Amino acid sequence: MEYERNLNTRPVESDKLAPELRRTKLSESTLQRNKTFVLEAFETLFNKKDFVAAEKFWSPNYIQHSAHIPPGRNGLFGLVKNAPPEMKYENSLIMAEGDMLMLHGRFSGIGLPANWIVVDIVRIENGLLAEHWDVIEDEATREKSASGLPMFGDAFPS
Repeated sequence: MEYERNLNTRPVESDKLAPELRRTKLSESTLQRNKTFVLEAFETLFNKKDFVAAEKFWSPNYIQHSAHIPPGRNGLFGLVKNAPPEMKYENSLIMAEGDMLMLHGRFSGIGLPANWIVVDIVRIENGLLAEHWDVIEDEATREKSASGLPMFGDAFPS
């Protein structure tokens, strides 16, 4: 499995592997292209809210497994259209294995008392986002964190 961390706290996993255990260059470049594609898709939809441009990332037959999002691409786009304009997505970690990717991120400005810390799992098929699962948790404050560590990044929400 290849992973990257956007925060400068962990090296790229592929740097730790012995050369004979690394994937071929083609496979590594495909995984990197998939990660870049998914991050661009999230930026386009959740931060830029460019629904026309976002159509090039999501399959018209998109399968949605989230309990928080109506079915299909239109369900997802409708959710974002109805979200507060200040909603923002930030990513801290993305991992790729074959056609599956997992992202650790934060949604802020969602109109709720706490930000959401989310693990999104997506599947790419035919160059488009085809399927989605997620796990969502309210972001804990310093006072409510049993571990004493932030759930996202290196600082608690202010």
